[in-house]
Amino acid sequence: MERNINTKCIHLKEDQGNNNHYGAISFPIYQTATFAHPGVGQSTGYDYSRLQNPTREHLEKIVASLESGIDALAFSTGMSAISALMELFKPGDHLIVDADLYGGSIRLFNSISSKNGIDFTSIDCCKEDVKKYITDKTKAVYIETPTNPMMNVTDIAALSKIAKEHKLMLIVDNTFLSPYFQNPLKLGADVVVHSGTKYLGGHNDTLAGFLVTSREDISEQLRFNIKTTGGGLAPFDSWLIMRGIKTLGVRMERAQSNAFKIAEWLEKQKPVTKVIYPGLKTHPAYEIMCRQSRGFGAMLTFEVKSKEFALSILEKVKLIQYAESLGGVETLITYPTTQTHADVPEDVRLKNGITDCVLRLSVGIEDADDLINDLSDAFEKTEEELYSGKES
Repeated sequence: MERNINTKCIHLKEDQGNNNHYGAISFPIYQTATFAHPGVGQSTGYDYSRLQNPTREHLEKIVASLESGIDALAFSTGMSAISALMELFKPGDHLIVDADLYGGSIRLFNSISSKNGIDFTSIDCCKEDVKKYITDKTKAVYIETPTNPMMNVTDIAALSKIAKEHKLMLIVDNTFLSPYFQNPLKLGADVVVHSGTKYLGGHNDTLAGFLVTSREDISEQLRFNIKTTGGGLAPFDSWLIMRGIKTLGVRMERAQSNAFKIAEWLEKQKPVTKVIYPGLKTHPAYEIMCRQSRGFGAMLTFEVKSKEFALSILEKVKLIQYAESLGGVETLITYPTTQTHADVPEDVRLKNGITDCVLRLSVGIEDADDLINDLSDAFEKTEEELYSGKES
């Protein structure tokens, strides 16, 4: 019988009744670089922690279970995971990628991957006809859904159908919703990407990345890549992510509840010209979200009436912290223009809608009223300072 995802976050089914760790409830941290062998040709199952480590292996099994994959690989960062994924491709290969991606992914594709001979075509995958851009050299389609930071949503099942018709790999970055709210492999994706630093870890205290797949051939190639390039997650960091996952469900539910309240409040504020949150019925892909996910997440983007107003808010929030990253228990506000998307060419950034007036909010698990009061105070002080000639 399939277990509920909240149970999967805490208990790995195959370990029930088979605990070889002296009854320890918390899985041990195997803080070792290497492993001794009983004799020549004999092994405990582990040789060297770059290849595999019991703590990392346990975490990988948990993440694979949450995403309904056959294998998951834990990397030192999300970008390390994507870098290893790009090693599946060779010079001359062509990838179709969503135009609105995390700036670090765009930087990797435009510099390192392109230097290595991989060609990319960036399109709006939620609106454009992907089939028009497929060539005989196209090997994969890479998307985020929702995207970072403009919260565009692509129909994963529909795109998977196109990918399978043309024998393309479909890669989905599922960081924003986490396995708790969305499972792209079940919708036809071949590989799921996660920045484990975000919701899986949940506490802004460590870095991690994951690749999860439903295909044996991809798993085999990725296992070779992680062994060879050495980007595997360290034992202690594996344990921290494992600990974070135990509360994934309760954190996601609370953060989402807060996000709804803040989004609705922002919609009523005169200085706010746009609120983008996929849980609002005004979002153009609301119906797709209802169809392919179990929730809407806790990320939202909003636009204010001027650059000066946006910059002032960043300086005046107190409870909400002005910082990069997302997915932690703390609410963070980000200015994509100079932070997450600083390396994206200005023309591309503006085409995607990332103007100097755009702010991204990663809603945490604080009391929603306190968060709204913090924003309200920042808005009021900004109005006074910018438009009434008064110092805050």
